[in-house]
Amino acid sequence: MESGSISIGNYLIERLYELGIRHIFGVPGDFVLGFYDLLVNSKIKVINMCDEQGAGFAADAYARVNGVGAVCVTYCVGGLKIANPTAGAFAEKSPLIVISGSPGIRERRKDPLLHHKVRDFDTQLRVFNHVTISSTVLHDPQTAAKEIDRVLDSSLQHKRPVYIEIPRDMVSQPLYLERSHYQ
Repeated sequence: MESGSISIGNYLIERLYELGIRHIFGVPGDFVLGFYDLLVNSKIKVINMCDEQGAGFAADAYARVNGVGAVCVTYCVGGLKIANPTAGAFAEKSPLIVISGSPGIRERRKDPLLHHKVRDFDTQLRVFNHVTISSTVLHDPQTAAKEIDRVLDSSLQHKRPVYIEIPRDMVSQPLYLERSHYQ
């Protein structure tokens, strides 16, 4: 494997665009601001909402009309508010892509008390494991591309929601791509 010239965050955005996502719904928050900045400067139009649950329902509706939709929120306080729209999307076979920022990998050392944290750092992931067909935390630049592709492909194949968590210190990390990805 060799290092690519694209960051994890930009690779995710490119893949969303390739899937046909032209609008993404969400609420910015501190753990997702780096990724949100990339979104705002991308070809995808960001639709800021005043509430995460509303953003989740809007993204689900978008998915039902356009074949796939996406929502982007911050960790726990924002992410857990979209569990209900995600469960609805699962029940109705709607390919909704849930993207959540989260505390950085380095911030998690020694299990510190951070705002928004519920129980432990994997609580939100465990919740979404029950209402999505596939989920991932992008914690490793060497596996991030494969994980993004795996999760997005499963959403389209099964017509169900998926969950992608991106720690804030991974957004701008260069991602490792196999040579075949360059061709």
